[in-house]
Parts: sequence; structure tokens; C-alpha cells
Amino acid sequence: MTLSELDLYFRSFLEFEKYSADSSRNGIQVDNSSPETKEIKKVAFAVDACLETIKKAIQEEAQLLFVHHGMFWGACNPIRGDYGNRIRELIKNDVALYACHIPLDANMEVGNNFGLAKRLNLQQLETFGMWKGMEIGVGGKLPKPLTLDQISQKLFPQGEKPLHVLPFGKKEIQSVGIISGGAGRELSDGIEKGYDLYITGEIYHEQYHLAKEAQIAVIAGGHYQTETVGVSLVMEKISAEKGIETVFIDVPTGL
Repeated sequence: MTLSELDLYFRSFLEFEKYSADSSRNGIQVDNSSPETKEIKKVAFAVDACLETIKKAIQEEAQLLFVHHGMFWGACNPIRGDYGNRIRELIKNDVALYACHIPLDANMEVGNNFGLAKRLNLQQLETFGMWKGMEIGVGGKLPKPLTLDQISQKLFPQGEKPLHVLPFGKKEIQSVGIISGGAGRELSDGIEKGYDLYITGEIYHEQYHLAKEAQIAVIAGGHYQTETVGVSLVMEKISAEKGIETVFIDVPTGL
């Protein structure tokens, strides 16, 4: 497939139009030399469009790098310094960059939040968590009550550890709300919904007392760890449906 064809393919299920308030410049952020004709034989997937990720994608001989956190947000950035170095590396090696931010958090098929919900086998799913007029989170009920340790093991089956756990409220969890990444401030939405547990990537100092007083447990799994889910699901989907070779570029931040 060409870059233009892949763009149409990604847009067919990522529903960019539903998340127009997202400041990310979702879609093609850096194109290649021939987006209409050059064949994309290998796609690299990663969380962040950093220089390390770009260089590893080049080493893997990928022609496209698909990321959750792209390089362009809101107004255009001057192409200098770190941005300049990253873009020069992409252009020099004729590698395109594709970004998908909030649409990849909230997508019901391949999104970070629904992907985490699937790992827990949540039932009776509902959307919640308003951000800039868009509902981006997912909530539901576990088939049977679980402890925080059991939930953490299901969330991170490769043995990764959550960044922070606030063990307030019930010892056995039944209802769960999930918003990946930096959604600590949306804890109040989880409290309002009456969930036993709120799962996100990172929390902030002020959420400690809010959670304790509301008697809600919190798992902050790490911004990076909770957002490897969506890119991995897109990678699986394109490999299965289009037969394109893929590779995941893992550059964890520990945050």
C-alpha cells in the first residue's frame, strides 16, 4: 500500500472527525517522497515520535512510523532544534510519520482504553470522562470481584509494575473506569460515576487526598505503559487485514 492508501485505511476506523478538539495534528505529519506511488512494505509502531524511536524505525527498514504522540500540536512549530533533528532524520531516510492521539485513546476497537478494558474482560461497557467536550474513557464491571494485585496482573501480563497504586476503598473491586495516559485530573469523573477503581497512566499530588476522601482505589499504570496498547492493536489489525510487515519499537520512559 502507498502512504495515501494507508492514510485512508487508518481514517476508516480511527474516526478522526469525532475528536476535532484534539490538539494533535492527527494523520500524516511527515510524508515520504512519493505518497501516491511509493510502496510501504513495513510499518513501525511506537508510542512517541522521539529521535531514538525514529532511528530504530530506520534500522528496522520501515518506510512508515505510526505513533500515538506525534511531533505537531496546535499551531505549527518552528523546524529547528529537536524538531529539526527528528524531521531531518525522517526526510533523509524517506520515512513517513503518522500520528494518532485522542482517537487512539478512545477508539472502541483498537483504543488504549477499550484495549485495557478488554484485558480485564469488563462487561456492561459505558463511555465516561469528558475532555474538551469529548467522552474518551470507558467503564464497566468485572465478571467477578478482583483485588488490586489481580487487576494489575491482568492489565500488565508481561509482569510490568504500575507506577503508583492508591489502595483506598474496597479490597475487592467490581466496577472500573479507565482513561489512559495523563488523565489524573479526570479522577473526579470516575468518582462521580461511583467506580470502585480508576485506572489511568499518571496521577498528581492533589489526587491522593481526593481519592482517599472519596474511598476510590487508583492504579496509575504509567503514561507509557498504558499507551502501548493502542498502537499494538493497530499493528495487529493492519498485519492481519493488509498483510503488511510490522514491528513494535519499544522505548519505555518509566513514567
